[in-house]
Amino acid sequence: MSSPFRAIPAAIDLPAMERSILDFWRDNDIFYKSTESRAGGTPWTFYEGPPTANGMPGTHHIEARVFKDVFPRYQTMKGKYVTRKAGWDCHGLPVEIAVEKELGFSGKGDIEKYGIAPFNDKCRESVTRHVDAFTTMTERMGFWVDFDQAYWTMAPEYVESVWWSLKEIWKKGLLVQDHRVAPYCPRCGTGLSDHELSQGYETVVDPSVFVRFPATSGELADLRASFLVWTTTPWTLVSNTAIAVHPDVDYCVVKTTVDEVSETLVVAQPLLSKVTGEHEILKTIKGKELERISYSRPFDYLEIPDSHFIVLATYVTTEDGTGLVHQSPAFGADDLQVCRSYGLPVVNPIAPDGTFHPEVPVVGGMFFKEADKPLVKELKASGALYKHQPYEHEYPHCWRCHTALIYYAQPSWYIRTTSIKDELIRENNKTDWHPETIKTGRYGDWLNNNIDWALSRNRYWGTPLPIWRCPDGHLYCVGSLAELSSLSGRELQNSDPHRPFVDDITIPCTECSQIMNRVSEVIDCWYDSGAMPFAQWGYPHKPGSIEKFEASYPANFICEAIDQTRGWFYTLMAVGTLVFDRSSYQTVLCLGHILDKDGRKMSKHLGNVLEPIPLMDEHGADAVRWYMLAAGSPWSARRVGHEAISDVVRKTLLTYWNTISFFTLYAKASNFSLDQAAKEPSIMDKWIISELNELISKTDQAYANFDSQEAGRLIANFIDDLSNWYVRRSRRKFWDGDVTALHTLYKCLKDLTLIMAPMVPFITEHVWQVLIRVAEPNQKESIHLEDFPNSDLSKIDSKLSESVRLSRRLVELGRAARAESKVKIRQPLSRALVAAPGWQSMNPEIQEHISDELNVLKIEDISVAGADLVNISVKANFKSLGAKYGADVQSIAKAIAALDHADLVKKLREKNEISVEFNGSLAQITLEDLVITETPKEGWAVASHSGESLALDLNLTPELIEAGLVREVIRAIQEERKKSNFDVSDRIKVQFGASSQVLSAISNNLDLISGEVLASSMEKTDQLNPENELNLFLKLSKA
Repeated sequence: MSSPFRAIPAAIDLPAMERSILDFWRDNDIFYKSTESRAGGTPWTFYEGPPTANGMPGTHHIEARVFKDVFPRYQTMKGKYVTRKAGWDCHGLPVEIAVEKELGFSGKGDIEKYGIAPFNDKCRESVTRHVDAFTTMTERMGFWVDFDQAYWTMAPEYVESVWWSLKEIWKKGLLVQDHRVAPYCPRCGTGLSDHELSQGYETVVDPSVFVRFPATSGELADLRASFLVWTTTPWTLVSNTAIAVHPDVDYCVVKTTVDEVSETLVVAQPLLSKVTGEHEILKTIKGKELERISYSRPFDYLEIPDSHFIVLATYVTTEDGTGLVHQSPAFGADDLQVCRSYGLPVVNPIAPDGTFHPEVPVVGGMFFKEADKPLVKELKASGALYKHQPYEHEYPHCWRCHTALIYYAQPSWYIRTTSIKDELIRENNKTDWHPETIKTGRYGDWLNNNIDWALSRNRYWGTPLPIWRCPDGHLYCVGSLAELSSLSGRELQNSDPHRPFVDDITIPCTECSQIMNRVSEVIDCWYDSGAMPFAQWGYPHKPGSIEKFEASYPANFICEAIDQTRGWFYTLMAVGTLVFDRSSYQTVLCLGHILDKDGRKMSKHLGNVLEPIPLMDEHGADAVRWYMLAAGSPWSARRVGHEAISDVVRKTLLTYWNTISFFTLYAKASNFSLDQAAKEPSIMDKWIISELNELISKTDQAYANFDSQEAGRLIANFIDDLSNWYVRRSRRKFWDGDVTALHTLYKCLKDLTLIMAPMVPFITEHVWQVLIRVAEPNQKESIHLEDFPNSDLSKIDSKLSESVRLSRRLVELGRAARAESKVKIRQPLSRALVAAPGWQSMNPEIQEHISDELNVLKIEDISVAGADLVNISVKANFKSLGAKYGADVQSIAKAIAALDHADLVKKLREKNEISVEFNGSLAQITLEDLVITETPKEGWAVASHSGESLALDLNLTPELIEAGLVREVIRAIQEERKKSNFDVSDRIKVQFGASSQVLSAISNNLDLISGEVLASSMEKTDQLNPENELNLFLKLSKA
């Protein structure tokens, strides 16, 4: 019977192969089958963080999607029922600003002239524009997610579900309107939430000014003292209302003299250094004693009655500045709170577009950030400026339009997340964060410093805030279109609940007889995405939504980049806890950012952007996936470049593929089939099966722990073990068609392919189709319909594994010794001497591998040579000994120098630790406490590492030289076979010519050479080839 195996070429075009696999999956509906085949299994839920498809996808989109794909694939292979619903984020400022640019608009006024309805139609069209590009990229990279059932945050059923959740929050008294200072974008004309604020900080240089505020009452006025105030926002001085001091801080009234000119200033005692010149402290006053002392402000451009006096505030610090903080309550949350407590007025000279009102002197009509320069000039001219210097710091900008934000007092709707701070911290403590440091670090700090969520936006394209208000101020929150239909007396259930349609719907006041109109705001689009766990199902209005939601909440797993810590990760947890008193997810992966090959952020401006589809079409999606998953820590920022990805392909994927090709070549040549009975496995067979079962167990654990880097490391190490040791050491058995070795290799390749399937789904599917299903036609249609393999722990032999690891380390030492001595590996040597714990108990077959790999005739213990191999000199390692013995290190070093160095090293290698006497005391010394120099004696090459040594006897006899020449000839003929494209089993005829020494070696070993190269005849000629050092001429023909 002929073998079912067919030889698979070693060369593979990964991108072309992947396109054929995409066709196979599509034609056979494999994604659907993989999900439905586990329909009876335990549900395992993954939430897709919805992208906004109004821009083209980038390489950074691949990164998160790879991680979103690998763990659902693994859980599916473990028998879980994993539904994967795609989603699209549709609302918000990012969309509006993009549409404004397209239409050439510069602000809200242009939108309202154009019309809200046509503008929102443009926004609706914009978010669907690049859906095809995102879908193509997602499918090309093998990320399985259901686009047919995707949710859209702009869908009426989604908006209605969001309304329902807001009513639930409203009923708990946590959705309120308040007049607070909050981040505000003057370009977009709307406030931002605190988690949006964190995404837009930019480094700027602002003027830092120290300003004199002369006291106008009490003893300080008599002393002609000035309060010294520091600010980095000179533009806020226009509306200065008070100066805050800390009640418990000591303030100095200091007379300072510079160039014989004196003045008196008031400054916090810990910050006296900010005052220049000679100091004379006239008086020290507690902050609380300064309360209500009046002063003269630097600018009197505005009428601010009953103000301009010292107030007390415990938030004032003495870490920087002067310990006196100027108060402008329209532009600072702390300022507003403090000034309100004193009944001070709130005066705001800045219009919603960020410019000073035109009637304000000097700066009228100027954008607030541009007013700094003329105001500093005015301060200098009036003598109020004490000191001026540039100050580089992080300043918040709009995360979408990059306009400088202003902290602006205005009415806004808030969700009182501060009221559920303890619940959020409780849910965070239950969450499995990867990396763990985020839980208590970046995210934990965010929750501990949580402020209320500024929910409303004075914009157009978003979920309308479902609150109606009557002229008397009564409020009502609507929870569904059905409820709105009932209240309004109109049939609205099939209506679009967006602006401007919803703005026209009125309802009667539930508390009086007046008409209620909807408030004008829409909500923060981040709330939309945070509501997706229930809103994606149309919960609770849509039939079947309650059951679907309850089966999928909370998610077992979510994943995005680190910038979502204060974005989607927060809003998911906040909305879930607000509405259901439970976070929306159990495990979260927080990924580092993607950089270019030089460590720079990718941008079109720098010309360093790697486009996703060309990247995958050049290297293959599997290569990109493997790089993202396994090459370095996923939690750190990572560099992505063509060279790095190519390296991944060469080291791992192609080694794996070459091993597949090797197996099929020899399986076909030996007419192997799986029904042939295996015999007793060899030591190497047992070893690789042990390693395989260890691999299955550990990768199973790594995948379960969301550790793709560890899974990748384990897989890469096993591929190396399989290809570069098991196959290498068993090559003769494959040549001879050893059935047990072929069974063993097939088993390893099959299980390895299953283990790799979640990470590299294309090449593993290809192997499944061209190898596994060819050998076993009864196997499942796709590898992605198979289960994850089970580990047979009884087959794991830890002692054998360690023995093989030791043999490989000794081989590496031997190769290093050969390289140092410049003796080629093909030149046989008489012996190798070994010093390593455990090598003598090593199985003789494994010891033979060392001899064979190093091309030595025998291997012995190093003790047979005594001290004849190397000259050993030893010095004390002062760093190591100093850490342990401090000042005694010099005495210990002298004691070490006086010892027999060779004997000292020998004893340490045997016992790991010995005692050395010094000054009547004992020091415990290890190998780490010594700097050992070993110089091989003539005729020997020695390499050592971590207490293991191997020495090569370099003495060459005529017999060894001849054996080396024979090895060179065999290698040359084998190379010529490959060049001539002979099949591995083809027998050949050889014509050869060479120098006399080489001819003699060939003549003495004809049978050996003929057997190795499958030569049926070897004929000598007089021709030579001067292009190689043997002068070896070869001509091969098929026998």
